[in-house]
Amino acid sequence: MTVSDAQKLHQFAQEAARLLSDLKCEEVALLDVRDLSQVCNYVLIASGTSDRQMKSVANQLEDLGDEFDNPCFRTNKDTGVTWIVIDFIDLVTHLFEPSHRDYYDLEGLWSDAPRVEWKRTDNGDS
Repeated sequence: MTVSDAQKLHQFAQEAARLLSDLKCEEVALLDVRDLSQVCNYVLIASGTSDRQMKSVANQLEDLGDEFDNPCFRTNKDTGVTWIVIDFIDLVTHLFEPSHRDYYDLEGLWSDAPRVEWKRTDNGDS
């Protein structure tokens, strides 16, 4: 991956986290797993407020991936829509119903991963 590609991926990951926050997902966490995972570079985790909201967020996240020329590879939902995985290969996003997020504790699994700052500054820059 070139420096330019790495920068684009980093920007996409940050924008994805911002989108989840803007769409009222809770406890949005973006983790840099480049030195820890052979599967992806970033893991994005958030809690949804309802199955309807989580489905809508997943759809809008796929649209964002298309805008960044980083199309979704696949999406998986459990039968109760308590966990949705949106896989962009280099960025894997997990949307959880809050109690399932606590149960699977992905932040604990990736506790060695640095958190990536994604919130906008006062002037709107990243």
